[in-house]
Amino acid sequence: MSIESVKARFGIVGHHPRLMDAVEIAIQVAPTEVSVLVVGENGTGKDVFSRIIHQFSKRKHAPFIAINTGAIPEGTMDSELFGHEKGAFTGAIDTRKGYFEEVEGGTIFLDEIAEMPMATQARLLRLLENGEYLRVGSSKVRKANVRVITATNKNLIDLIRKGKFREDLYFRLNTVTIQVPPLRERGRDIELLFNYFAEEFANQYRRNPLLLTQDAVDLIASYRWPGNVRELRNFTERLTVLVGHDMVDADTVRRYLDLRESYLPVFSPATVVGQDGGASAETRREVEMLYKLVLEMRQEMTDLKKILYTGTMPQVIREQEAPPYFLNQDQPSPPALRHGFTEEDQDIIIEAAPIVSRGKETRAVEQGLNLEQNEKELIQRALQKNGDNRKKAARELGISERTLYRKIKQYDIA
Repeated sequence: MSIESVKARFGIVGHHPRLMDAVEIAIQVAPTEVSVLVVGENGTGKDVFSRIIHQFSKRKHAPFIAINTGAIPEGTMDSELFGHEKGAFTGAIDTRKGYFEEVEGGTIFLDEIAEMPMATQARLLRLLENGEYLRVGSSKVRKANVRVITATNKNLIDLIRKGKFREDLYFRLNTVTIQVPPLRERGRDIELLFNYFAEEFANQYRRNPLLLTQDAVDLIASYRWPGNVRELRNFTERLTVLVGHDMVDADTVRRYLDLRESYLPVFSPATVVGQDGGASAETRREVEMLYKLVLEMRQEMTDLKKILYTGTMPQVIREQEAPPYFLNQDQPSPPALRHGFTEEDQDIIIEAAPIVSRGKETRAVEQGLNLEQNEKELIQRALQKNGDNRKKAARELGISERTLYRKIKQYDIA
């Protein structure tokens, strides 16, 4: 099975190295069960690669279905994918199977995965990890034996930072990435594709195929093609229908192609995800390293918050039944909440603030200690208590050893 034979079978035209790499990766992963994420702009033909993977997999005789998740209304997506029970919601007059149940044993291709709501992402993650799912309105766990291939034209890393895509789902889907290059970067492939479509539409409309002059070739090669292969195909069909002669020159191209579109900004996932020609593997590693660094910085911020709360939050003196954060209904929210911290951080406040009961009296005493001095004393007490064992001291303080080492050096603690 050669790459050229696969291209011919699935109507892939072109010889650009990045396109050839994408086809080769699809062939390599097809016999496996790994999750594949296809990344590329709209109109680049991402769905073709999902069909290649299915046709050369062990599931080729089982069903295949392609779903555009961006076209499914958010309120019905769970029902569409996982099914629902009768009466689960208004309008659910019958029990309905979802796509995952319909394609059991086969392959499902989820295009525009970035448009999937967070709640549905959680359901999909459970299915990918455990092979289990629930119909909407049902408590019965069902098993699914389905291979999932996904695609996106968005920057998922950016969506993760914005809280719009699950980090754990991203890594579960992204075992192997196939990068589909945009048409504007494929050079000579543009002319090859035009000739291919010209032959197709010549047969369809029963006329001679169009031919490009050299100035027309140069012009379409310099155009950005924001709609990629889909736009080129539509442009070729438009010329076939409207142009009465066979030769197409640059003036004809200008007449039927809005060259102003060439200046519109186009997002290229390859420049973000990290595959850019020959340096793709190296770039991807750099992105992964940067992402791990961001996660470590987040952990360090959590560590510093704990010390901040321990050093500056008020001691709460309350009776046993009193609410944990509020002295009474009129009491303003704690300082941490007033300064923009999240509800999750309140757990740290309760652990850090000593609780003392004094009968019926409940009051808060603000501590005016200097933050750095208080931090230093806390570290010294933890080290003394644990016999200068830094690992145990860090555990007791609730911070990482690296943060503790840095603080010891900062405060010159012997």
